[in-house]
Amino acid sequence: MFDWIVQLIGRGGYAGIALMMFLENIFPPIPSWLVMPLAGFEASSGRFSPVLVVISGTIGSTAGAVCWYWLGRLVGLDRLRGLAARHGKWIDVTPAKLDRAGRWFDRHGAPAVMFGRVVPIVRILISLPAGLFRLRLRRFVLFTAIGDTVWNGALTAAGYALRSRYADVADYMNPAAGIMLTLVATVYVARAFGRRKDR
Repeated sequence: MFDWIVQLIGRGGYAGIALMMFLENIFPPIPSWLVMPLAGFEASSGRFSPVLVVISGTIGSTAGAVCWYWLGRLVGLDRLRGLAARHGKWIDVTPAKLDRAGRWFDRHGAPAVMFGRVVPIVRILISLPAGLFRLRLRRFVLFTAIGDTVWNGALTAAGYALRSRYADVADYMNPAAGIMLTLVATVYVARAFGRRKDR
């Protein structure tokens, strides 16, 4: 996969960066912490402009996030509430919890999206509830773009600074993402078994 990323960015330039970051949001196994540091390395050699690298990455990643947003809108809260009533025990979701989450999202939705976009794993998932709870599209795009600019800017800067050692960024980001995913899975399992014992 790494060689494919290198080739696509090498041939596609800024459009290749945007495409890779779009796909990173649709197909999470493509990691942004390989794409953007590589683009930052290319910028350090003078091939790309660092500013245009960040803009290209942000356009692609924000467009990918909008796809998840619309999926949430299409699923709809009423349909999800019905699924939660029938099968929610398996994922510890109830209609009441969805209602509480909706009220929370009404108050904090846009900032939550912005901060979520700079957290591994969460940055992909945060767009779905934004659409589900019908955060206004303009606000969603604005705050997503802000978060993506920070994320992509940091990764580009890391690749620019490390130059030929840009791939080292993945050595730090991969464990961080793994730890976060493990914590989420642990919390889920603990809550699921806790509910079973209460019955």
